[in-house]
Amino acid sequence: MADDSAERTEEPTSRKLQRSREEGQVARSVELTSAAVMSGWVICLVATGGFWLHEISTKFAAGFKFDRKVLDSPSLLPATFASQVLDGLLLILPMMLVAVTLAVLASGAIGGFLFSIKSIAPKFSKLSPLAGLKRMLGSHAIVELIKAVLKFGLVGTVLLVLLDKHFSKLIGMGNMGLEPAFALAGSLILEALIWLTLGLVLIALIDAPYQRFSFMKRMRMTKQEIRDEHKDMEGRPEIKAQIRRRQREIANVRMMKKVKDADVIITNPEHFAIALSYDPTADGAPILLAKGADFVAAKIREEAKTHSIEIFEAPQLARALYFTTELDQPIPEALYFAVAQVIAYVFSLANVEPGVEPMLRPSPAIPKSMLFDANGRQLEPEAASA
Repeated sequence: MADDSAERTEEPTSRKLQRSREEGQVARSVELTSAAVMSGWVICLVATGGFWLHEISTKFAAGFKFDRKVLDSPSLLPATFASQVLDGLLLILPMMLVAVTLAVLASGAIGGFLFSIKSIAPKFSKLSPLAGLKRMLGSHAIVELIKAVLKFGLVGTVLLVLLDKHFSKLIGMGNMGLEPAFALAGSLILEALIWLTLGLVLIALIDAPYQRFSFMKRMRMTKQEIRDEHKDMEGRPEIKAQIRRRQREIANVRMMKKVKDADVIITNPEHFAIALSYDPTADGAPILLAKGADFVAAKIREEAKTHSIEIFEAPQLARALYFTTELDQPIPEALYFAVAQVIAYVFSLANVEPGVEPMLRPSPAIPKSMLFDANGRQLEPEAASA
């Protein structure tokens, strides 16, 4: 187990993180949530000028007072008690809404928002004494212990400081009326909340990055796991289709960049487009630089017009080249004569002199073995000419 952990040196893949998320495993910081809720409460209490504390103090004080009519009529006690409870609930309801909202936002701050049934489902593996012992002795347990000690020390320090600072006031509370006593208690509680919140925010600022780091460390993978995942992903039909689509996109981009080097574009005229290049000084056949059907053919024609490349309409020749020649390969020997006619015509247009009639536009003859329909099926000469 230790060796396996030591080998986990690779950062987790997006697929590994997605699987963990589906199982309810994401980075979470309880301290960040606590600090956010406490901060929200303190801000609300301070922003309202102590209104809530005053109202709560008043309600508590009223709860210790009994009207003579209520004492003389015990049947009124349930209604009176229910009214006081309802007033108290309505008073603290806004605070509860603030707490819930901030708790949700803070919970998703570092790991994203997530609700997973798997995360709350019972796991019998956690009942194992050995697993429990490992959790108790692990680094996570040590960190949690340190945080608990820090929070306990924070609470104790705040209480001792406030007790020392307001000792005389606390002693004198016994001589106060209910409402002044509750008002004093409310102000002391607010002061304590402010100092506790500052301490919790400090702890959260340390804990949140640590939890993110700790989670990513637990998610690390071995090199073998990376290889296995790649094999699994590549074997899935949707991934294969995605890879092929991406490969086609990359190939099309590269192909389009070569259109500017073509000497002629032979078209169907709409459904097919073939870009050919020929170097008269080289000892070789014309090379097919780009080819495409429908949408790709239209893009090739647009690119050709951008670079002022001659477009020659020859449906049978375009289909023959499309179905028999691969990219960056020389054309078949059977099409030499037909392509030579087209290239000679294009070169003559480029070199025509003023007052000289240009070469007549040729009608390339295609061998019977090179006749195809739009679906790539070979045709008889009669069908091709139709």
